[in-house]
Amino acid sequence: MRDMFLIRNLRKTKGGRKMFKKYVAVLLSGLMLVSAVSLTGCGNSSKDSDSGKSDAKTEDSKGGDNLAESKELLAKAIEELKTTDNHPLMEEGTTFDVPEAKGDAEELEKLEDSDINKWHYYEYLDWDDANDSKFPESPADGQKGKHVIVIVHGAHAWTTCYQEAFEEACEAVGMTCDVYDPNWDQSTQDGYVDQAINESPDAIVVIPVSADHAGQQFKKITKAGIPAFCCNTLPEADAMNNILAYTGPNDWYQMRNLASKLGEELGGKGGVCYITHNVGTSPYYARTFGPMSTLAEEYPDIKSLDVQSPGFEASAVKQVVSDWITKYGDDLNAIVLADDSDQAIGATEACKAAGREDIVIVAAGISKQGAELIQSGQLKYASYQSCQADAGLVVRTMSEYFCGEEIPRVAYIGTDIISADNVEDFLPCQW
Repeated sequence: MRDMFLIRNLRKTKGGRKMFKKYVAVLLSGLMLVSAVSLTGCGNSSKDSDSGKSDAKTEDSKGGDNLAESKELLAKAIEELKTTDNHPLMEEGTTFDVPEAKGDAEELEKLEDSDINKWHYYEYLDWDDANDSKFPESPADGQKGKHVIVIVHGAHAWTTCYQEAFEEACEAVGMTCDVYDPNWDQSTQDGYVDQAINESPDAIVVIPVSADHAGQQFKKITKAGIPAFCCNTLPEADAMNNILAYTGPNDWYQMRNLASKLGEELGGKGGVCYITHNVGTSPYYARTFGPMSTLAEEYPDIKSLDVQSPGFEASAVKQVVSDWITKYGDDLNAIVLADDSDQAIGATEACKAAGREDIVIVAAGISKQGAELIQSGQLKYASYQSCQADAGLVVRTMSEYFCGEEIPRVAYIGTDIISADNVEDFLPCQW
């Protein structure tokens, strides 16, 4: 059976030899002490102590002092670093089993958008690891002193928060980093990938601008012999053949949970419209067709009325929602948003202006604006997706790789559904 999640440890353990080595070390120390006691008295005790410490270090690792110090730094960072809302910054990720697909990708693509089976290869990183490229071997000497480059997707308040958390986590574990921002432009990001490769860092992290273009980027990085990590935005499944590890949110999972809450709130009937993320990105698919297909599966009497992609400007979203209210009237009962900041502001303003505050609005989140809208009752639910934990998890994963430890090929940050009942647990907001 294929191992979907784990990359093998690049070092062999020495647990079976520990007891023997300790026995020999103790025996030799004893013999040396007996033979030298008449000449030097207690003078050898210091040397014996040094020898014992040296043996212990050898047994602990093959990476020397840097590895030991790296592990200490990582353990301390994991224990002490917190997000703005007082949750662990570098919490261990979670993994999910991959269900069997109901057909190949070409067959599933022909299904209706509301069919949950259509999105299998978008939702799950279901790749054939027999086709994996030869990945760079871990130096197994620790992350301390390593230099990494992260290429984000584009300018946004979320990205600023992510970058600051990434830099904080790197500093805590002893790494340095550079951040490149292509401002949502695919060709610019491709250029940054080439530039990063030429810099020869110890690792490269990419948040892909486009899921279907990520494979080419990571193939270049891995071919150059540089460890490649994908963060936040899901690539196409086959791109994993050139990615050491993916870390980030399970966007599909959290949006399906959000849709289930919405369906319950609507009593299993009504009409829903969707405001999307940037077209072509993995959040575009997850935050639109995740809830749409979940509602169709769980609540067949709930109808999806329309999907629009006006971007993230509040004014543009307000206009779209106003048009929906005019077009669909009382048939419009809920709106699903890909963003709980500017999109949520535009949507709630349109509903208020039209006297349609009965429309249930839910969103992917959570921002300061989103939290305030939840507190005021204008936004019913938001998913919890920590941008800071997103950064912390990839730094933790890279550090473990540099230490020669076994790392998951896929690891997700935690999530939750936020409402007026629990919003205080997630304040102050991260961005």
